[in-house]
Amino acid sequence: MHSAATSLERSSHMHIGLIGLGKMGNNMRERLRANGVQVTGYDHNPAVTDVPSLSELVSALPSPRIVWVMVPAGAITDSVVTDLAELLAAGDVIIDGGNSRFTDDIRHAEQVATHGIEYVDAGVSGGVWGVANGYGLMVGGGKKNIDLLMPVFDALRPEGPRDEGFVHAGEIGAGHYAKMVHNGIEYSLMQAYAEGYELLDKRDDIIKDVTGTFKAWQRGTVVRSWLLELLVRALEEDPEFADIEGYVEDSGEGRWMIEEALANAVPVPTISASIFARFVSRQPNGSPAMKAVAALRNQFGGHSVKAVD
Repeated sequence: MHSAATSLERSSHMHIGLIGLGKMGNNMRERLRANGVQVTGYDHNPAVTDVPSLSELVSALPSPRIVWVMVPAGAITDSVVTDLAELLAAGDVIIDGGNSRFTDDIRHAEQVATHGIEYVDAGVSGGVWGVANGYGLMVGGGKKNIDLLMPVFDALRPEGPRDEGFVHAGEIGAGHYAKMVHNGIEYSLMQAYAEGYELLDKRDDIIKDVTGTFKAWQRGTVVRSWLLELLVRALEEDPEFADIEGYVEDSGEGRWMIEEALANAVPVPTISASIFARFVSRQPNGSPAMKAVAALRNQFGGHSVKAVD
């Protein structure tokens, strides 16, 4: 495998297409360009797109064409992959960087293989902060394709050792499977911090500085993490979460992980409880803990929160 330095040198010769220029896609385009990768982006929004159509995106790319798809999982990704299968040629590569289910990757790979088109799936973590900090990447696909795409991955991942921000997790579907498990763990970590917040907040007769308590855990303690830093940030902006409803959505990966755990007889009680807590949050009179989870999701991913009426 090429070294990171060699890969970044090669990035100056890379030109890829990027479909979907929302919060994540637009930031990824910016980071790729800043690191020497030429990007032609396409989006339905004329204010952000580089070209007016998918066909013009494909025409703008050199062979083998590399197209990164960054659109919502499910029907929209299905539609984009189907359209690309008709526009691309044998030897071109599609990367699905959205939050698709791993079983969809296998189906999409089989679909485009009939046209000789290669397929890679990429789990991407980093949210709205990735443009500056880099994105954690978990990818699935054949080694030949991963090697070809390494300059793109190196441009997107955080600085430092490659293996601390990037993994070739396995064959097609492995990237999104790894991201599914990552997000399930994320759910439970957020829930633990949030429940701790509620108890500290409840005992205002003892705890006089809830924000300061969490802030003091950021160095030296075993519970320090980036999520903890984001919780402190949210508390400093709104110490009582007075402007947020305790209503928390879920984006699908947590549910898929529980289904996989059931299918494989793997106990995941902590992660299961965190999913069910989100369902509770959608009932009237949400708890302070769920306000904390809502605030955390907004901090790292820019996920919308429900404002208090």
